[in-house]
Amino acid sequence: MALISTRSLTKTYPGGVTALQDLTLEVEPGVIGLVGANGAGKSTMIKTLLGLLEPTSGEISVLGLNPVSDGNAVRARVGYMPEHDCLPPDMIAAEFVTHMGRMTGLPRTVARERASEALRHVGLYEERYRQIGGYSTGMKQRVKLAQALVHDPDLLLLDEPTNGLDPAGRDAMLSLIHRIGTEFGISVVVCSHLLGEVERICDSLVAIEGGRLLRAARIESMTQGIDVLAIEVSEGTAELSEALTRQGLVVQADGRALLVRLSDEDTYDLILRTVAELDLPLHRLDQRRHRVAELFAQDREAAHV
Repeated sequence: MALISTRSLTKTYPGGVTALQDLTLEVEPGVIGLVGANGAGKSTMIKTLLGLLEPTSGEISVLGLNPVSDGNAVRARVGYMPEHDCLPPDMIAAEFVTHMGRMTGLPRTVARERASEALRHVGLYEERYRQIGGYSTGMKQRVKLAQALVHDPDLLLLDEPTNGLDPAGRDAMLSLIHRIGTEFGISVVVCSHLLGEVERICDSLVAIEGGRLLRAARIESMTQGIDVLAIEVSEGTAELSEALTRQGLVVQADGRALLVRLSDEDTYDLILRTVAELDLPLHRLDQRRHRVAELFAQDREAAHV
């Protein structure tokens, strides 16, 4: 059974703004990135999955349930982390997460136990009795994640979970999401406009633009190896490029790396020998893979033709 299934899904708001248009896709369980620029329709998609918005037309299924007719049943099995700061600053985290557990129907004692467990999983166990208003942005994001986890859902919908975080905080949040998806057996949809971040932790990606589907596929199918070697040295890049060119190789600069067409197995040996002769510190030498962002850029260009 598909985790999420839509057929010709369309959502038009009063006033004529179409946020989702003729969207048809099937998403399998795992860690899924829902990516697109701001205004692409990602938040509308999440609210439609939750049954908070009713589609204008088309069909939608979440965990085999219809969010329109079975909204309560869907929300009982789905955890939602909203994008915006919506936390009560005067409540302590343990009380808030317990309250959210009670809202899902958990008995008081069970909700309190689950709240402590959820806060431990997100790294806030020692800070659980502090008021949320005194938390940093990263800690507040973790509280939002904990309340989404408290009722042990089958699916998490995370709307821009790295919003407002510095690079270290974003890395920590992404690692936490990946651990939840791989160790807890919970499927996760990570909604983000930052493709480069989410592709590192996802099994599959769904990209939308202007409410339309650009591409939906598993990561491994988007990152097939191609016949190009990527070489990166810590210093002497220009020197290495000139030396390889003199030996008949076609060299192309790509940021800090050099790209060389892999004509045969001897190309590896030739590059390694040249790096050694120049006494350069080799940082990496591997077969280049497609960048997922490049594939989505190609899709975007094709859609606008």
